[in-house]
Amino acid sequence: MNKSTRCRGFTLIEVMIVIVILGVLAALIVPKVMSRPDEARAVAARQDIATITQALKLYRLDNRRYPTTEQGLAALVRKPEVEPLPPNWKSYVERLPQDPWGSPYQYLNPGLRGEIDVFSFGGDGKAGGEGVDADIGSWQL
Repeated sequence: MNKSTRCRGFTLIEVMIVIVILGVLAALIVPKVMSRPDEARAVAARQDIATITQALKLYRLDNRRYPTTEQGLAALVRKPEVEPLPPNWKSYVERLPQDPWGSPYQYLNPGLRGEIDVFSFGGDGKAGGEGVDADIGSWQL
């Protein structure tokens, strides 16, 4: 086959851009469509967590490991200055979102429920809880 007839696939960056666009659309449309704002916040948090998890996977792909808990999610925005320094760091997200309740997303490496955990404490801002106050995390995706 010559170069002009070869099929081209999607790059990982193109897929990430689509996921981010879908997340933004979901965060904007879901609250208007749903009459239950608490459920809309949970959906938006799950979408944010999925996007952050994808960015963490890209970080791992480039640097052979996830950021440490000490480096935190900030390692996706700024190159970490704490060891272990990433050899092939790039900017993975423009800025870190706050959860729908206005708190920062939490990150653990190693995670308690998976290899890494990205989560929000929910409406009450405390660990645990039920209903609106339940934790929302990457282990639920």
